[in-house]
Amino acid sequence: MAIISTLLEETAIAVIVLFGLPRVDIHIPLAGLIAVMVVWGAFSVFTYRVGSRALAQKPMISLPDMVNSKGEVVSPLDPEGLVRIRGELWVAESARGRMDTGEEVVVVGQEGLKLVVDKSSSLKVTE
Repeated sequence: MAIISTLLEETAIAVIVLFGLPRVDIHIPLAGLIAVMVVWGAFSVFTYRVGSRALAQKPMISLPDMVNSKGEVVSPLDPEGLVRIRGELWVAESARGRMDTGEEVVVVGQEGLKLVVDKSSSLKVTE
């Protein structure tokens, strides 16, 4: 599928340079078209390889591993908001009441893809 996409993109570039631009009195030499197509092809190969590698990686942290992790409230939890844990933003729900931005929290569980957090001062945390 990536090859077809790249070929369609290359064709579109060629059509624009050969037929579209001359209509508005812009003329690009054949060598310029070839250079643009080579660069675009190289860019497509590069992004495909980098993207494929990123998609093939396993997640660094799974949700069950998040339990007992400390974090910080990024947007107020009333009862739901965002927390930053191990450098990542997560949707979280407060286990008890409202929590304001900047408060330290600890993960006590999960509900689907949402973390359940409590104030870190109310629990003992092991790291």
